[in-house]
Amino acid sequence: MSEERANNFIRALVDEDLASGRYPKVVTRFPPEPNGFLHIGHAKSVCLNFGLARDYGGHCNLRFDDTNPAKEDVEYVESIKEDVQWLGFTWDDRLYYASDYFERLCQRAEELIKKGHAYVCQLTPEQVRQYRGTLTEPGRDSPWRDRPSQESLELFRRMRAGHFAEGEMFLRARIDMASPNLNMRDPALFRIRKVSHHRTGDQWPIYPMYDYAHCVSDAIEGVTFSICTLEFEDHRPLYDWVLEKLDWPEPRPRQIEFARLNLEGALMSKRKLLQLVKENYVDGWDDPRLPTLAALRRRGVTPEAIRLFCERIGVAKKDSWIELEWLEKAIRDDLNPKVRRVMAVLDPLLVTLTNWPEGLVKDIPAPYFPDAPERMGFRDLRLTKRIYIEREDFSLDPPAGFHRLTLGGTARLRWSGYLRCQEAKLDAAGQPSELFCSYSEEPQGQVSAKKRPGIIHWAPAELSIPAVARLYDRLFVVPRPTGDLARELNPGSLVERANCRLEPALADLKTGERVQFERLGYFYLEKGPTATEPGLFNRVVTLKDSWAKAKKKEDKRGPES
Repeated sequence: MSEERANNFIRALVDEDLASGRYPKVVTRFPPEPNGFLHIGHAKSVCLNFGLARDYGGHCNLRFDDTNPAKEDVEYVESIKEDVQWLGFTWDDRLYYASDYFERLCQRAEELIKKGHAYVCQLTPEQVRQYRGTLTEPGRDSPWRDRPSQESLELFRRMRAGHFAEGEMFLRARIDMASPNLNMRDPALFRIRKVSHHRTGDQWPIYPMYDYAHCVSDAIEGVTFSICTLEFEDHRPLYDWVLEKLDWPEPRPRQIEFARLNLEGALMSKRKLLQLVKENYVDGWDDPRLPTLAALRRRGVTPEAIRLFCERIGVAKKDSWIELEWLEKAIRDDLNPKVRRVMAVLDPLLVTLTNWPEGLVKDIPAPYFPDAPERMGFRDLRLTKRIYIEREDFSLDPPAGFHRLTLGGTARLRWSGYLRCQEAKLDAAGQPSELFCSYSEEPQGQVSAKKRPGIIHWAPAELSIPAVARLYDRLFVVPRPTGDLARELNPGSLVERANCRLEPALADLKTGERVQFERLGYFYLEKGPTATEPGLFNRVVTLKDSWAKAKKKEDKRGPES
């Protein structure tokens, strides 16, 4: 599928409206609330809205829905702008805020009052719930529903002047308290909030509700396609009602809903993500275990991988869950042709080559891309008397099917010769602390075709580069977390390896570069080494989907195993 013009039902509707002449061009908008960082679900909306505008030669506005100052912050505004740009999109001179329109929103609200379509109500929040009715029972009219328009107008102006306390009264639309759609049962348009706004300060004691501000803001900006997630489908009649009662000139914006992204293994609620941050379950909004774009960026995921993921999952009309493997596969597919293959040992076990001369260093050429050596050429691996191998590549008591190094057994070094383990030195806990092995260019002893030596990676002990690696895993142990943190959090979601050793060729690696550590995964150098500290690597993604493999085994065992 082409990223440029992927087919979906929204594009079909756009094509239809353009062909009929309803709209002269495509104008979309991305309207985030600045009350948290963007996550992977927002990326789908960013790619959809900006992608449509790009493909149809129109434009997309970035408009902040800053109508709830109690939860908003400038930090969130700046992070959202950074994320949109990081994804590869630009709004040029079309950066807007709902707060830009507060004056006009008030003027339009006064129009609705004068026309008899809105009134000031004095029910308490609890009374509003009682009067609203249920899905099977109609609501009841407010005692103030028939208040004269002039009286409501004067009260609304006094609300704006700050004469009333929060909750004392609010402006609501006069629609239909018996409507089967609860959103049409005289919804609120403005409420009193004595909260300072991050852009307007204390200028406004009243703020518009989202459903009212959203449609009017779209119309002010000349938006043609107001693309929302599926939970706003029942709000569309109110969207159209407001613009109709305001006699907004045609062509008015058209609201189209699509299914939001529900990603397994991740929380997609900003409220719950904020809880994780505030209660220190994670290290900030950019903790690489979170699904926020800042976190994915810090982990080492590229914007190309995010766009590829959004393209592959497509746009649907019905809500569904997307397995995390889809995102991980997009990350692998993006990195695979780009990054060098190198060797690193994350949990080093010292090996002394008993028959290797002291001080001898053998340079062994090895390609960065084994399947296409011409792409980036070769580097020299440096074999010395003492090397490190991965601790898990040796076993004193090997399980069935273990093909790596054992006491008296043979294993092959990647791009080099063979080790035969003669002795294992143990520490006080009975664990291997050093191996003594002979080295040969050919395997020692008889090796059957069925039991060929396993190939293990390595690094020269004295010439290797120290590093720290953070191995990130899924934050939750359940596929669809509810936010029950005590039960659902994965205690092994972060494992730090502080004594890693890298092959010498990685001395030229720069902060922000990515490599594939053979057999271990794709890694991102978040912070380069200093004179006193080693470099810090984040594992972007494993080479294989270990969770799916584990789940497949579990399914085979059955629920009683």
